[in-house]
Amino acid sequence: MSVQIKPKELHGEWKQGFALDVHTTSSTFVGHNEYGHPEFATARSALGELLYRLKYKQDANVIEEIVDTLSEFLKDWKIVVDSIVPMPASNIRRNQPVLEVAKALGKKLGVPVCDNCVSKVKQTPQLKDVYDYEERRKMLEGAFAVKLDQTADKSLLLFDDLYRSGATMNAVARELIRTGEAKEVFVLALTHTRSSQ
Repeated sequence: MSVQIKPKELHGEWKQGFALDVHTTSSTFVGHNEYGHPEFATARSALGELLYRLKYKQDANVIEEIVDTLSEFLKDWKIVVDSIVPMPASNIRRNQPVLEVAKALGKKLGVPVCDNCVSKVKQTPQLKDVYDYEERRKMLEGAFAVKLDQTADKSLLLFDDLYRSGATMNAVARELIRTGEAKEVFVLALTHTRSSQ
């Protein structure tokens, strides 16, 4: 069963892209906890809540609903792709919802998932702490490697869970086209931040 979404078009170094909904609809400061850390009452979109449950509560039961929502959207989008390319993980120690969802989506659609087409080859600082887009872009130069034999002349769907500034997605899309010689790249993110352009 799919959830209600409000897709937003994403512009970048790809043919076309979308984020299916905003992640957080509101976040209100409610005070500090016993350790002095700020706490917030956070409301999320339906899809944002499912992603939160998967990513932070390890609730794999939500994958089917996320994939149903994705496949409904893709049916309307009417693009044809040769492979789904999950964004490489920025933190390999954490649960990887992008890969889990991409594999389930690929299985449902009958489209191969190329989970090793792109790899991160250069360590970068946590980008969520870097607010200047140009600075993010420079930090990401040369950060990704692409396997040409798996991407050349293919239509690819680059998939991520959360779209912030687009700096990382642009860097990967650029590599897929330049060094990976992809025919075309489409991008799809489950959610986007309220601050994303």
